[in-house]
Amino acid sequence: MSIERRHFLAGLAGTFPGMALTDLLARDGVLSGTLHRPPRAKRVVQLFMAGAASHVDLFDHKPQLVKEHGQQWDPGEEVELFQSTPGASMKSVWDFQRYGNCGKAISDVVAPLGEVADDLAFVHNIVGKTGVHSQGTLLQTTGFNRPGFPSAGSWVSYALGSENENLPSFVVLPDHRGLASNGTKNWSSMFLPAEHQGTVIRPGAATPIDDLFPPEDSDYITPAADRDGLALLEKLNSGYATARPGDSRLTARIRSYELAARMQLSATEALDVSKEPQYIKDLYGLAPEGPGVDDTEINVKAETEFFGRKCLVARRLLERGVRFVQIWSGNDNGFPRRNWDSHENIERDHGPLARGMAVGAAGLIKDLKQRGMLDDTVILWTTEFGRMPCAQRGVGRDHNPFVFTNWLCGGGIRGGVTHGESDQWGFKPLDPDNPTQVYDIHATVLHLLGIDHERLTVRHNSIDRRLTDVHGHVIREIVA
Repeated sequence: MSIERRHFLAGLAGTFPGMALTDLLARDGVLSGTLHRPPRAKRVVQLFMAGAASHVDLFDHKPQLVKEHGQQWDPGEEVELFQSTPGASMKSVWDFQRYGNCGKAISDVVAPLGEVADDLAFVHNIVGKTGVHSQGTLLQTTGFNRPGFPSAGSWVSYALGSENENLPSFVVLPDHRGLASNGTKNWSSMFLPAEHQGTVIRPGAATPIDDLFPPEDSDYITPAADRDGLALLEKLNSGYATARPGDSRLTARIRSYELAARMQLSATEALDVSKEPQYIKDLYGLAPEGPGVDDTEINVKAETEFFGRKCLVARRLLERGVRFVQIWSGNDNGFPRRNWDSHENIERDHGPLARGMAVGAAGLIKDLKQRGMLDDTVILWTTEFGRMPCAQRGVGRDHNPFVFTNWLCGGGIRGGVTHGESDQWGFKPLDPDNPTQVYDIHATVLHLLGIDHERLTVRHNSIDRRLTDVHGHVIREIVA
């Protein structure tokens, strides 16, 4: 831990967040620099496919669906779906090929990920708790399917802090068209100190970070006026803090102002990908001439450009000390679909999103690997739930919370393996008594960071809260 961070902790000792930190220090030593175990990783990238990506069309190959394609799907039980009734079995829109020494079958639409198949660990038997997007998304991002709980990124930031005091420890790169279900709740710090919430950055936008610089018409702001304004703020903040000693929001606000001042130089440099050599841009699918795409269209070129740019910016943030980067694909606004919620047409909606994601994600993995950073960076690909093996209106798929897929790679993950299986259709876990839950994924990520998920707790409303609630086991089979 840096000297500056120690001084910060000491300065917070008398505040509410300071007392929480001190309590954690005394009990577990995570924030004092003594982790629960030797870490395999020190940073995380979470790739989130908003809208529910179809596991059976991307990563979970089901020959049985090919055999039964067009026949009425009958799993031997009554199935209540979100929008429809069970239709005919529907094979994947795309063919599957085997990749790598591991021979993993991967869909043609995400073929670029086949080039790094030996680095990936797939988990095909994850179960959800709901088929509702907002609840399913919160479960993956916070460990709870209702609002009011900190995101995984906030927990990591709280436990480990940033390695760069000029950048946030937790950064969110949303879809360029808007936010997914729940909006900012997906990266909120909730009852953790407010400074640990995610900082939103929009790579490629005219204003990547809101309010980082004064508006262009602010020539009335002079150095003297700026000093006077800061002095007034200090006076007001001092009075507020005296009257409300238990309120962490002021501490977070002051910290955010201080961080914003430092970010005016550091963030601008981190977001500038123009000086990256073209061979690196090629890895991420970025065209030499720049974006040049219409962000209102959903096509392969646009999705590759926008997702690849976020992945490249993520790498630049990681190498500058950011702990947790959350990258989103898909939003919650408008129609036709601009997300993975492919009720109407899997090929139309998933096709561009999946190819763009695959190019960017594969580029990120290759780039981190060649820089020696993949060894201590965990990458987690996730979505709120899966999609059904039967057709909806012939060419779409309804929600499937009963089983879906995640994959992980990097920092301490055993590549080229598969843990857990879904049944012959990709409807439910093959072994219903031993599914994988999001708690297990979160517990495994924390384990790789050197943190015991049962010991990273904060007392809130008389309960010791943690990311994994009262559940979770490390998935030893995918840990190297």
